[in-house]
Amino acid sequence: MLKTRILTALLLMPLILSALFLLHGKPWSAFTLGICVLGSWEWSRFIGWQGVRSVAYVGATMALGGGLLLLGLPPAAEFGLAIFSLLFWILVAPAWLHNKWKLADSPLAAPLGWAILFSSWHAMVVWHERENGAWVLLALLAVAWAADTAAYFAGRRFGRRKLAPSISPGKSWEGVIGAYCGVTVYGVVIANSPIGSQFGGYALLPAIWVLTGLSVVGDLLESLFKRQAGLKDSSNLLPGHGGILDRIDSQLAVLPVSAALLTLAHLF
Repeated sequence: MLKTRILTALLLMPLILSALFLLHGKPWSAFTLGICVLGSWEWSRFIGWQGVRSVAYVGATMALGGGLLLLGLPPAAEFGLAIFSLLFWILVAPAWLHNKWKLADSPLAAPLGWAILFSSWHAMVVWHERENGAWVLLALLAVAWAADTAAYFAGRRFGRRKLAPSISPGKSWEGVIGAYCGVTVYGVVIANSPIGSQFGGYALLPAIWVLTGLSVVGDLLESLFKRQAGLKDSSNLLPGHGGILDRIDSQLAVLPVSAALLTLAHLF
């Protein structure tokens, strides 16, 4: 399993980095849309859809995404996505985890998947369009990577108190503390980099701490959806890693909220 995991990572990293730094404009949007389309198939598994319904959901995702790719996102829709991202990840998602609402029982399960996936896609496009966008987006992605890595090693070494045993038994409060220690070190490094100087240097640290908390929420929410659907992984698209949503669960919260704050900052 470990060899498979490493091999998959070695194959994926050059692909992701090449796309991140070599693709621009519509090609980058199309590439990231493809990731969301694959994620929509996995989402259909979360809500118990199979066969024709699953294919129809993926097809509708492709149609909606293709329309947005060609026509762009109207300012009103961009504002709506920003508000959705902030409300959902800061208020609704924690409440969902607390109450353990069943995703498949909700009549909004399908549109919720689109809202989460398209807000993440929009965030990847928005950040990529900025000055030094590829580096800025990589730095944002690395917030969740740093948190996940630090949480893993801290949890293995010091983990005693379970964070959410009924949702993800392997996660601990010590892992969360480790995540915050890891991202703080990472934040100090970024604050002293050219990218950090674009966003206020050490003033970035509070934002990084907030995004770290949201990355934990995103991770736990995806774990809850898998457990409710009776799935170990969102799919087996990435051997040794599970599925697309398994790899981007934290990013589904981090990217949209960061882009929402950027959108609102421009408006106000």
